[in-house]
Amino acid sequence: MTSSSVTGLWKKLTGKFSKSSQGAAHHVAIIPRDQHTVSRRHISEAALKVIRKLNDEGFEAFLVGGGVRDLLLGGQPKDFDIATDATPEQVRNAFRNSRIIGRRFRIVHVRFGREIIEVTTFRGNHSAPASNPQRNKHSAQTESGMLTRDNVYGSIDDDAARRDLTINALYYSSRDFCVYDFVGGLDDLNNKLIRIIGDPETRYREDPVRMLRVVRFAAKLDFDIEKHSEAPIKRLAPLLNDIAAARMFDEVIKLFMSGQGLHTYALMQRYELFAPLFPATQKMLSQREPAAEEIIKQGLINTDARIADGKPVTPAFIYAVILWPMVKHLHKEIMDAGTPEIAALHQAAERVLHKQQQTVAIPKRFSLPMRDIWELQCRLTRRSGKRPEQLLEHRYFRAGFDFLLLREQAGEIEPGLGQWWLAFQEAHVDTRGAMLSQVPTGDKPRAPRRRRGPRKPR
Repeated sequence: MTSSSVTGLWKKLTGKFSKSSQGAAHHVAIIPRDQHTVSRRHISEAALKVIRKLNDEGFEAFLVGGGVRDLLLGGQPKDFDIATDATPEQVRNAFRNSRIIGRRFRIVHVRFGREIIEVTTFRGNHSAPASNPQRNKHSAQTESGMLTRDNVYGSIDDDAARRDLTINALYYSSRDFCVYDFVGGLDDLNNKLIRIIGDPETRYREDPVRMLRVVRFAAKLDFDIEKHSEAPIKRLAPLLNDIAAARMFDEVIKLFMSGQGLHTYALMQRYELFAPLFPATQKMLSQREPAAEEIIKQGLINTDARIADGKPVTPAFIYAVILWPMVKHLHKEIMDAGTPEIAALHQAAERVLHKQQQTVAIPKRFSLPMRDIWELQCRLTRRSGKRPEQLLEHRYFRAGFDFLLLREQAGEIEPGLGQWWLAFQEAHVDTRGAMLSQVPTGDKPRAPRRRRGPRKPR
């Protein structure tokens, strides 16, 4: 595409160089194909189909966000997002295999088999007067500045200004094969900087989850956080208490299942972002419980290693590790009051999970396996009779066993039990009997007492 046609496309997109929400003209950097590394060969065919279809319908469509960022860094993106000037309804009408989701922030999911392409309409600014009925219909903010409805549409340069990080505001066009940079994202990418777009405090108040995104990308990419973007985070961290608990579940998964969970956790502690999400666990950590800190760190180390090796990781295990210090503490308290071991564990788990739901809502499909993992910590110490063989058939035995090894690695329990179970799993059926006969006496249940009958009269 010639330089004149690129300029023509740019004028069409921005309304002849429209102004930003701050009133300053945008100076877009247009990087031609021979000066960047983004190639259609590395872009999902489904994403290219969405772009072509929208273009054929008369709309503009760009690959945007993490897909462009990762391709420029030489990686292979997992997800490809599209930004367009088509409204959600127009996108929905163009694709039968799509649906509109979200209320606060409406987007369209276009499905191709198991792959989902996320399509968003160019976002506009919220500078319209409060008396404007259109603004009231599509935009709403709380007194603290948090956006509760964000469906104001605008041009591509407005959209760039509304995105969270400069490195996520890069656009790629499959028409001219150029990369469009509106906010200096390429410079920050080259300088390895995480920078929030606009005034940091205002943007964090609009959506406090942006603070989590800043630390997540800093850990994931091993970038530094720009000083102005960093400055208000610790002070504004309590704003996370205002976020819906259901939304926080997915955010925590992104934080700790990105392959850089340990680094992310360290940054969350530095900026005091962990406490609003897991207040009970933070209470244990604040009491300088070395075992609590160690098991969380060891759990994240093991999770990062599994992700690096391409092994599956379940959110249930991550949450079981993070909440275990408080479960263990309550378990001991309830047992000391005279409740039997397993019953005490059930009560402790119930109380911890009930409290946790107020900040991070954990669905039952994960909270139920978590309870099983915790309960297995009691059952794995009982190695007599048919119990070990039966436990091997337990559907969460492997997760419970891995959790036991984690506790040994963290120094919470004496080593040896994990090695015994590892050997028992690998032993031949005939050998297992001999292993059971050598189990220490403390691991065997007491013989049941004989019931005495009524005394016979003399």
